[in-house]
Amino acid sequence: MDNIQAKADFLKNDYVKLLSDINPDTKGVWGKMNVHQMIEHMSYSFRQANGKDTYTLITPEENVPKMQAFLMSEKPFRENTPNVLIGDNTIPVVHSDIKDSLKELQNEINHFFEVYKKEGKTLTNPFFGSLDYTLQVQLLHKHAWHHLRQFGVEAN
Repeated sequence: MDNIQAKADFLKNDYVKLLSDINPDTKGVWGKMNVHQMIEHMSYSFRQANGKDTYTLITPEENVPKMQAFLMSEKPFRENTPNVLIGDNTIPVVHSDIKDSLKELQNEINHFFEVYKKEGKTLTNPFFGSLDYTLQVQLLHKHAWHHLRQFGVEAN
């Protein structure tokens, strides 16, 4: 895993800014979500990571080490990676204004970092099992860049 602190700093300080720079009318290179739906999808991901939304493990226990090994790698998520929690449909947006969705996302990001100030904290991710701070940051960073690339943003 590359520098977790740099990834955490990106999530805290740069991610929402990059999202706000995407034209809301931009079509995804893949997938069904529009920009607004993707932003709210990422809020759900951070709520899962910060413990506001709880899930049980749906991945077979014997596959969790392989899933966590993928998390620890720098391999990106594949385009059109299926999410059985969402299914084939897109989820309707909650906020009518994209700026409100971005504000909510930043609040969920901030809450995530507050929750993980406690040493040794772990929470269950439905796909990747019990994740500590390092694995959560790795997952969130990987997921963030997956969706940034979906809408044409490339890493510097």
